[in-house]
Amino acid sequence: MNLDFSSIGSSLTSITNFMNGLIPLIISIGLILFLIGIVQFVTAGGDEEKRAAARGMIIFGIIALFVMVSVWGFVNILSKTFFQSGGTSTIAPDYIPKAIGPASGAVTR
Repeated sequence: MNLDFSSIGSSLTSITNFMNGLIPLIISIGLILFLIGIVQFVTAGGDEEKRAAARGMIIFGIIALFVMVSVWGFVNILSKTFFQSGGTSTIAPDYIPKAIGPASGAVTR
């Protein structure tokens, strides 16, 4: 993995690439916690303490999955909004209009 922080665009690209590699791992961990919580909840039987602990793990897994998918989406939205591929940007136009003035032959008062 090549991390380049020489400009804002390359910094955001580096962070996006790093997140794109890291987020699936964290999502997998959240999914595993969720599934372990479900198994513990089902196997707890009538023991309310074990069921409460399993319920907490299920909720933590769901929250972790939601947060990770949200962060992943947010980083990709920012990356595509401000630094689109193909060299175009939505922040600055590709051209700057020329002002009409004495040098261009327009009449000024």
